[in-house]
Amino acid sequence: MTDRDERNASAWNAPNALTMGRLLLVPVFLVVAWGGFERDDQAWQAWSALIFLVAAVTDLIDGELARRTDQVTTFGKIADPIADKALTGSALVLLWWFALLPWWVTGVIIVREVAVTMLRFWVIRHGVMAASRGGKLKTALQILAITLYLLPLASGASAVAEWVMGAAVVVTLVTGVDYALRAVTLHSESAATVPRQARP
Repeated sequence: MTDRDERNASAWNAPNALTMGRLLLVPVFLVVAWGGFERDDQAWQAWSALIFLVAAVTDLIDGELARRTDQVTTFGKIADPIADKALTGSALVLLWWFALLPWWVTGVIIVREVAVTMLRFWVIRHGVMAASRGGKLKTALQILAITLYLLPLASGASAVAEWVMGAAVVVTLVTGVDYALRAVTLHSESAATVPRQARP
């Protein structure tokens, strides 16, 4: 899709509807999850895990759907990462608040996600940084880990959640460095910056 096609594409499309649906599910998820952990209600905890998982799955398919159907829009580029970070960030903060996650795990992941989002906005007029395989693995691990933490698991099974979250943190950091390098390369090699650098 060319830049002109993107400008002419309507923001009212299925991929953007999925993105907005994810954003609207964030407060619903928070209310249910907060109620579940505050009252130690395992049924509500299970429902919060299901709501989070449904919302997270939309993040895995809206971008791919937009690219395959040529429905990539500027609105989608901006709204998708915001909805993604709102969902993941709120879940991580909630897990930290109820002492299910160490503060540094929540901090590392949120700082990385915000930094990558800012990098995407920094280079958005030069090109799109598509999710790499590592980025997709990171997202999948984070979704799985958070879902496991939200579920009322037995003490032995909860160790699985810790191992998955540990793997998610490692991949999160590695891919964060990769995105930073890609952003710098894209910015420096962009047709919009090369002429400016060539001026005397």
